[in-house]
Amino acid sequence: MPFTYEYPHPAVATDIAVFTLRRGALNVLLIERGAAPYLGAWALPGGFLQPDEELDECARRELLEETGVDADLLLHFGNFSAPDRDPRERVISVAYLALLASDELRLEASTDAAQARWFAVGDLPELAFDHAEILRRALEVLGSRARTISPLFALLPARFTLSQLQGAYEAVTGEEAEKRNFRKMVASLGCVSETDDFAHGSHRPARLYEAAS
Repeated sequence: MPFTYEYPHPAVATDIAVFTLRRGALNVLLIERGAAPYLGAWALPGGFLQPDEELDECARRELLEETGVDADLLLHFGNFSAPDRDPRERVISVAYLALLASDELRLEASTDAAQARWFAVGDLPELAFDHAEILRRALEVLGSRARTISPLFALLPARFTLSQLQGAYEAVTGEEAEKRNFRKMVASLGCVSETDDFAHGSHRPARLYEAAS
């Protein structure tokens, strides 16, 4: 016989902030809502937890269904539970973030998302629900983690120049880094390894690096 409880049962949902670099700028993935509430408004991808799944599974499923993006690694960074955050009912959101290289991504909106698009974090539309607050918190967490350098590798190709790594650092933290000091910091962390290859372009060849094993 199933249990019954006298306590109210809030709905549980996941919201996902996916970041990438496009033309050197940090971008976040948003969906245009195809259903009420907030029909036509922009929001973070996400949706409701099903009875037979865990939260991580829900986040991956909703992200894939609404945007076509399959993220292997999602980082839980916060919970949002204001009583009035969703006009439909009491909804507790479990929030995740992901970092992905843009050349790996092909967007394809589906289910209740009318479309999926990248937006520069410095030029965002008004967001539905409390997603502006969720995104603000995601950026704070991301900026803090970026100072350990290693999370930035997810935004870059497998082999990268130190200039590319510095560009990713500056885009994520919003801070300009002095070249020599940045390279000293990277060396002290021991998070990259030199390769024997070089990137060739209009300037002199630049050595390529990869994440230290």
